[in-house]
Amino acid sequence: MRAIHNAKIITETGLIENSAVVYTEKIAAVVPDTSLDCYQLREKIDAEGNYLAPGFIDLHIHGCAGMDTMDEEDSALDVLSKSLAQTGVTAFLPTTMTMRFDLVENALARIRGKMGQSPGAEILGSHLEGPFISKEHKGAQDPQYILEPDYSRIDRFADVIKIVTIAPEMYGSLEFIQKARRDNIIIAAGHSAATYDQAMAAIAAGASHITHTFNAFTAFDHRQPGMLGALTDSSVTCELIADNIHVHPAAQRLLLKLKGVEKLILITDAMRACLMPDGIYDLGGQRVNVKSGAARLNSGVIAGSVLTLNKAVANFRATSRLSLSEIVKMVTINPARKLGIDCCKGSIAPGMDADMVVFDEAVNVLLTLVRGRIVYQKAMS
Repeated sequence: MRAIHNAKIITETGLIENSAVVYTEKIAAVVPDTSLDCYQLREKIDAEGNYLAPGFIDLHIHGCAGMDTMDEEDSALDVLSKSLAQTGVTAFLPTTMTMRFDLVENALARIRGKMGQSPGAEILGSHLEGPFISKEHKGAQDPQYILEPDYSRIDRFADVIKIVTIAPEMYGSLEFIQKARRDNIIIAAGHSAATYDQAMAAIAAGASHITHTFNAFTAFDHRQPGMLGALTDSSVTCELIADNIHVHPAAQRLLLKLKGVEKLILITDAMRACLMPDGIYDLGGQRVNVKSGAARLNSGVIAGSVLTLNKAVANFRATSRLSLSEIVKMVTINPARKLGIDCCKGSIAPGMDADMVVFDEAVNVLLTLVRGRIVYQKAMS
């Protein structure tokens, strides 16, 4: 057994100071530092008074470190896995783009091959963002490859796909939702021109999640409340890109008031330029200009982000003025519950996977462990 000690441990119920986690691949105990002498330990890691939290889970990320989920290179997903570990991410859903469908199928096959085989952050499956989306609210997705919902296109990947983003107003969407739910695939409403009634019909059929809330759906109107009205009147969980570019801080606070801590999930929607310098990059076959933290198509449309999940936590802490323990839920236990894996991931407690991250007051990541294995380490002093 090993231990991380001298830590401020973030648990589901709050902060525990001067404490330690004893672990192998699983967490064995959470104890005061003074109790460590009771254990036979192979190694003790001094957290030096920094925070120790459950590993972060990103439900929506396209790429980073120069690589993208859609890249054909065998190494692409490994690069994502290793690179995300330095941002505190211990598990993620590589997210596809609206492209020629055989390329989407190839990406899903590659993801299947990497599940359980990742060198860093664990690949839990995939988030299929498109092609079943609205041309009117396509965002940075290529409209020529948008398709009407047809579950037969993806049913053989039901073991890989964990979330599908779909526009509820499209013909065939309700039947698609019902079939996907029978295979335990989470349906997210997004990239959509849905009215309030169309969105509520999708939720009644089984949609339970909103893709990057506020982005790529109809604006709120008091007579036509659209998707915002539907998420307000339902128990759906909501993704939020907290880079202060996609969503104004005031709108972020509004969403928090509407949904509360338990229904918010911070995501990055990051593209390959994440962890890279400014410049020109590709996203789904389209040219993206990255400058000063913003990624845009030539038209000016926002094209994903260069946000990291630790930075999202820091940003939303400043925006919301919530406690760090509350915000950490939005990148740990909340996404774990959404995926139905909160029995083993998302919190620090005995019996849970030893997926953990140590970070400082500014949420700079110092140490990341996946199932008790160090996958990233930075000198702490």
